[in-house]
Amino acid sequence: MTGRRTPLTNLTADEAEQTTTSGAPVDAAANEPGEETATVGVDVTEAGAVEGSEAEVDDGRAWYIIQTYSGYENKVKTNLEQRTRSMDMGDRIFQVVIPIEEEIEIHQGQRRTVQKKMFPGYVLVQMVMSDDSWYVVRNTPGVTGFAGSTAEDRSKPTPLGDEEMNRILRQMQTSQPRINIGFKVGETVRVTDGPFAEFLGTVDEINLDKGKVRVLVTMFGRETTIEMDFLQVEKQ
Repeated sequence: MTGRRTPLTNLTADEAEQTTTSGAPVDAAANEPGEETATVGVDVTEAGAVEGSEAEVDDGRAWYIIQTYSGYENKVKTNLEQRTRSMDMGDRIFQVVIPIEEEIEIHQGQRRTVQKKMFPGYVLVQMVMSDDSWYVVRNTPGVTGFAGSTAEDRSKPTPLGDEEMNRILRQMQTSQPRINIGFKVGETVRVTDGPFAEFLGTVDEINLDKGKVRVLVTMFGRETTIEMDFLQVEKQ
């Protein structure tokens, strides 16, 4: 049932719209607040790698993209894993992955590390596609469909390319946390610490490697450039 492999980033407009506009399922209690920063599980071996991410397994297994109600990714993962066990489909459905990456947020002088979903509204499933396995996945609460399905036959979605899937898995395991500083070049910020505290200025340059920002402030009628740590300024 497999066909050509389609990049995850090349989703159709209809598929993206389905994720963001679908109504909430009956199990509304599942949409727990603050789920965005929750730790999502990825089935890994003791060596820390996702099972089968590099090894070639010649049993027809492939990675597929399933769409979920927005904010229900974690619940879908839990529901699908439970259904796989209860319906004895472990020889057809192998792994359920929510791609995440770490991000460092800087807000009000505080730094914290959170986990962000790389593709909100989507979950990746490694499975052997058959009528039975398709039914188990498609009828999992919170799932709205398979990405890559054709209008002619929605029961035959196209799998994700091996190269792109391996790239996603490697990025999850090895990428450095992304920094979200809350401001960008040209925006007005307020200095919160140091001798220039309470000064307003314009962001002139941002150095993510050093964790520094250059700000243009006005002193005695003249513009002066000062270099500050990210924790010493905040967006006005």
